[in-house]
Amino acid sequence: MDRRSLIKNAGIAGVLAAGIAPAVHAQAAIRWRLASSFPKSLDTIFGTAEVFSKKVSDMTGGKFQISVHAGGELMPAFGVVDGVQSASVEMAHTAPYYFYGKDPTFCLGCAVPFGLNTRQMNAWMYEGNGLKLMREFYAKYNIINFPGGNTGAQMGGWFRKEIKSVADLKGLKFRTNPFAGKVLEPFGVIPQSIPGADLYPALEKGTLDALEWVGPYDDQKLGFNKVAPFYYYPGWWEGGPQLDFYINTKAWEGLPAEYKAVVEAAAAFSNITMTAKYDARNPVALKQLVGSGTKLRPFTPDVMNAAFKSAQSIYADLNNSNPEWKKVYSDYSKFLADQNAWFRFTEGTFDRFMQAQKL
Repeated sequence: MDRRSLIKNAGIAGVLAAGIAPAVHAQAAIRWRLASSFPKSLDTIFGTAEVFSKKVSDMTGGKFQISVHAGGELMPAFGVVDGVQSASVEMAHTAPYYFYGKDPTFCLGCAVPFGLNTRQMNAWMYEGNGLKLMREFYAKYNIINFPGGNTGAQMGGWFRKEIKSVADLKGLKFRTNPFAGKVLEPFGVIPQSIPGADLYPALEKGTLDALEWVGPYDDQKLGFNKVAPFYYYPGWWEGGPQLDFYINTKAWEGLPAEYKAVVEAAAAFSNITMTAKYDARNPVALKQLVGSGTKLRPFTPDVMNAAFKSAQSIYADLNNSNPEWKKVYSDYSKFLADQNAWFRFTEGTFDRFMQAQKL
């Protein structure tokens, strides 16, 4: 039965209900590869790329297939920008702040210390100038991006010893994202950049004194509590870290309009799904970790204040030295100020009250 007969006999509503729009139904088959920066063991982060791939397939009746490959399978976990830029793969799923070394502006598409939270990041991307500004920046890397998940505010990480003051940070070999590492360097921290799959053995062998990954659900799966007793909060360097789907510009331009719409819808679905998974699973995992002996500790006010001051100094330096950063950050910082002024009256006040109640 050809497409015209299908529409005539089933009706357009029936075709759409089946999940395959007529225009999509007529498209040729497409096969892409997606390189992830994450290990398969993490059903949250790596799994988000699988959610995206399945949604694209479902919405195109299986005609648009995207195979998902874990970090290190097709290329190094931190090599995915080069892979997409050179068209070695059509797309990637990654955390943009991994690429601080290429340009700190990448981090504004993910998270910067003391920056936007998850809801604020979505607001900046979808309703502010975030997507527009980041796409202008990514254009020189032959990349178009789509928000591809957010973990929510993260934990501060696992430490072998207590951190009671800024002085306790001196000499600490700490795995964290590159921007957070820059903020901590003035206090004597020795930042380490290691992919997720290699973190446990590094902490176990003492190559690291401390590390941060995401939060209770992922951290429990990776077993960090077995080798470091102190679990600090909050991860002030990533209050709302957004992951991205990076797509090679030429590959994107080669898609028919219907498939572009599918990709956009599937990415938005994946973006929401990741946050929902973390919000649902982290509370249970945290209770289990504490029950098994994990010692929760907040970063002390002097650590938080010193880190905030260090971050602001770095931002000022970047504004003076990096035009790309200044262009994006000027908009980002204004949006952040407005968001915090608003959240102070509503979300912040409500959350503080509710978290003090015994339910």
